[in-house]
Amino acid sequence: MATNVNPSAKDGKVAIVTGGGSGIGKAAVLALLNDGWRVALAGRRADALEQVIQQANADGRGLGVPTDVTDPASVKALFETTVKAFGRVDLLFNNAGMGLGTTPLEDVAIEDWKRVVDTNLNGMFYCLQQAFRVMKSQQPMGGRIINNGSISAHAPRPSSIAYTATKHAVTGLTKTAALDGRKYDIAVGQIDIGNAVTELAARILKGVPQANGDIRPEPMMNADIVGQSVLYMANLPLEANVLFHTVMATKMPFVGRG
Repeated sequence: MATNVNPSAKDGKVAIVTGGGSGIGKAAVLALLNDGWRVALAGRRADALEQVIQQANADGRGLGVPTDVTDPASVKALFETTVKAFGRVDLLFNNAGMGLGTTPLEDVAIEDWKRVVDTNLNGMFYCLQQAFRVMKSQQPMGGRIINNGSISAHAPRPSSIAYTATKHAVTGLTKTAALDGRKYDIAVGQIDIGNAVTELAARILKGVPQANGDIRPEPMMNADIVGQSVLYMANLPLEANVLFHTVMATKMPFVGRG
């Protein structure tokens, strides 16, 4: 059920943020709302979406739309609801995702593998497809899509095969969609995030496996920094695109040999 929409609001561009109820998605929602955007927040939990909207105090510019990105019909309804409320979609932050923590490759349950693929890869495609359909048909035509890749789209952590495989696949989605979007004035880019403080990443502070077998905590950064990075990408004119943007804790073990 959609909440907190002000149909008369005409100022500000329109964004959809998946996984908008917590973590990176929440940080992006708050940054966009504070900048004057109208934002449809998608996520499984209506109460979490409502809490973010209340925190933003954004005068009716927030719209909570409970959504299961693994269900194509639910994703279609998300875009239809947003267009009905706000008239168009200028930005999709394709953010919803999940991982399995540290699980040895040989112990990954097939059901868990399918669940990660369905969320991180299939769900992202369903959202991309609906965004293309809306953005190519609206006037003025076009828009921007930002896919949440991850440092894992470039380099894996030990025992993370499901998450890493899907995040590598996101890079393929980004490159192909960026090419296919040209004729519709749809700019597609990717943000690769390393060690932002969220509930999902909290375990990094306690210690995670390193490539040499050690268990060590790693430096982290505030998730609000990622929100500002998304906002920067979102506010570019459509004639310009950041194809890949890496934002990471400066001292995390990624560059070189760590």
